[in-house]
Amino acid sequence: MAEIGTVVEGKYEILKLIGKGGMSKVYLAMDKNLNKQWAIKEIVKESRNRNNEVIVQSAIAEANMMKKLDHPCLPRIVDIINHDNVIYVVMDYIEGEPLSRVLQQDGAQPQEVVLEWAESLCGVLEYLHNQTPPIIYRDMKPANVMLQPNGSVKLIDFGIAREYKEHNLEDTVSLGTKGYAAPEQFGGRGQTDARTDIYCLGVTLYHLLTGQNPCDPPYELYPIRQWNPSLSAGLENIIIKCTQLNPQDRYESCAELLYALRHLDESDEGYRKKQKRKIGLFVGMLVTSLVFAGCGFVFNFLKNKTNNANFENYMMVAKTSVTDEDRVANFEKAIEIKPNSVEPYIGIVETYKSDASFTIEEENSLKKIINPGLATLRESKGYDELAFEIGKTYWYYYEYGKTEDSDNQITRMKSSIQWFHDAAQYGDPAGDRQRLATIYEQIGLFYKNITVSVNEASDKGMYIEYFNNLSALLAYTDKEQSEMLKLEVYSLCMNSLETYAFKIAADGVSRENESNMLESIVAKVEEMETTSEKTDEMKDEILGRTKAVREIIEKAY
Repeated sequence: MAEIGTVVEGKYEILKLIGKGGMSKVYLAMDKNLNKQWAIKEIVKESRNRNNEVIVQSAIAEANMMKKLDHPCLPRIVDIINHDNVIYVVMDYIEGEPLSRVLQQDGAQPQEVVLEWAESLCGVLEYLHNQTPPIIYRDMKPANVMLQPNGSVKLIDFGIAREYKEHNLEDTVSLGTKGYAAPEQFGGRGQTDARTDIYCLGVTLYHLLTGQNPCDPPYELYPIRQWNPSLSAGLENIIIKCTQLNPQDRYESCAELLYALRHLDESDEGYRKKQKRKIGLFVGMLVTSLVFAGCGFVFNFLKNKTNNANFENYMMVAKTSVTDEDRVANFEKAIEIKPNSVEPYIGIVETYKSDASFTIEEENSLKKIINPGLATLRESKGYDELAFEIGKTYWYYYEYGKTEDSDNQITRMKSSIQWFHDAAQYGDPAGDRQRLATIYEQIGLFYKNITVSVNEASDKGMYIEYFNNLSALLAYTDKEQSEMLKLEVYSLCMNSLETYAFKIAADGVSRENESNMLESIVAKVEEMETTSEKTDEMKDEILGRTKAVREIIEKAY
């Protein structure tokens, strides 16, 4: 066991023990070179212990497997240290608590919350199953799902994950957590595959919804509404299908399961009966229509019905696609069917900014997709949300004009003006999104107009309005979850105080207000725990300018 204060490999200082299992311990450690916290998993090697050999080999396989993975619901492996008597695996430190602890503290969780978790877990399992070769996780349970402070979940502990081998008849080693594990995980019933993970996920959802631990008596999975009648009958049917003993009776893939979760009502018996009644009524009306109105109406109806089904299918495939190219291609196919539906456009925008970079190529592609029908799209429900998301994509992620030596923040702000204007114009006048869009637009217009106004000596009065908009943007930023978006706004405000402190003072803003903005930003940045090299650099850059900005404000008054 590593002692507190031990330094591993000359740079990882052990801070405290944060978890332990049968043959491994997990520590919180500080990287002395990067000043960043990591989690370090320690597995001690024990000679003449067959079980320990399996655990050690699994840990090495887990680390090597995860090094090639990149998904927001998975931690990253950054280092593997293999000594004679111990192995250290260095990985992302995931802040939060496991869902097993949430269950212990609060019991059964609300259905709508569990459904959000279920969609995320389906997505990450589908990502694993689509690897080459597919990765079967095999240990889904609440203890292996970390709930982060922002409400998102991450899947941890790949100690018994395995790569699917096409020609294997069954697994070599039987591993899994009894109660959650599928029958085939205990040998003699075939090789584990994607349906194994679907079984484990079904049991996990059962535990989260009912609070009944499958590892405790009565050791049986009753229908969830036997424990809580208010739960959805459709969700009950989904969990029953997930946890069938025969893998052939379960969902074939996590994409199929995800579709079922997103169309929950369609799994409800009452819904199906209602649909049958609707179909019967429709058939009667259809016969009448054929007699009195001819075939034209029928063909048009069937075409629309087919289009709706195709649209939903393309949307589902897009959301579960592994690559950005496939995702965008399927969103475009959905747009061809329903060009005035906002949802696929938002999907494309989210895809383009998912890597925190909006390239010129992606901008050109987006324009080709959105511009032909923009006039009618503006009349569609939800267009203000789409315009707002495009505006934020330009504001925070646009790459045009950015170099290694200089940021392009002003270019990004100017490029976003049109979209924030649309978001404000077409949104709810009383809504937060409309007010925030107006603030973004006004700040962008300040940078667009300030140079001409200065040259014409007509800039007096512009700085107090600009300062007030910055203050309003800071207030909204406090509600933002993304650390990078927060740091971008803090950096903008620091730049503004540094550049325009004298002008802001001349427009009537008090010394106290300028100083309060600076000190508020410094306090918030100092409290932030950044989680990437990029945000580490942004944080250091902001704090490194604090002294200079303080001096400029002093001189301005």
